[in-house]
Amino acid sequence: MTVTEHFRTIEVTESDDRITVTLDRPAQRNAINGAMVAELHRMCGRLEREPKLLLLTGRGDHFAGGADINELRDRGRDAALAGINRNLFDRIARLPLPTVAVVNGYALGGGAELAYACDIRIATPTTVFANPEPRLGIMAAAGAAYRLPALVGNSLAKQVLLAGARLDAETALRSGLVLEIVDDGAHLQAGHALIDRLAGNSELALRLTKLVIDATAPRPFADDLAQAVLFETPDKHNRMAEFLEKRNR
Repeated sequence: MTVTEHFRTIEVTESDDRITVTLDRPAQRNAINGAMVAELHRMCGRLEREPKLLLLTGRGDHFAGGADINELRDRGRDAALAGINRNLFDRIARLPLPTVAVVNGYALGGGAELAYACDIRIATPTTVFANPEPRLGIMAAAGAAYRLPALVGNSLAKQVLLAGARLDAETALRSGLVLEIVDDGAHLQAGHALIDRLAGNSELALRLTKLVIDATAPRPFADDLAQAVLFETPDKHNRMAEFLEKRNR
């Protein structure tokens, strides 16, 4: 069963194994405003209570053209210390199951940082990632400073965050920022195809793998602990028995 809900700034379609969230302010290039932050927090709460795969995309020609400058201009020190966007993007990054961002057109500023917070990204030929915040007298402070270096390396991250370099789709692919480039118009279908592949895996294995990858604790111990849990699951035994049966046919 598939259910679609329309909010002020996003559209949410939920099925048995996934939630698709479409940023829905196309006239503003899906700029992230306070209402969108609040609605995305609601979606995070739903995914924390009932984990599902998340597919995130933008309505129209662009993923997200950044934070809403009309709101950003009026924010002061206290708003910055509250980490309004950073807390949301950190929460998205911590969601239990994998998240996929399908990025067409611009992913600028906060829009880029939202894409960086997802586990996997898919691009189209029109995709552009950029963080022009220093031109506005601020910095990319919603996760780019620690996520982008981890995704593409320090040198390229500094080119983006300090020198204002833009990453087009081909550069993003070469740097490992995106998984693949698909045709405009086929990007949402490609996102669902990837979600289909993820959904075919063990949910517990996906959750533990993501947890271990993102863990700050000593990795070997975390790997062993997660694998020990998986080795005892009926799902593991059933999947391996099925694999061996197919191989021996």
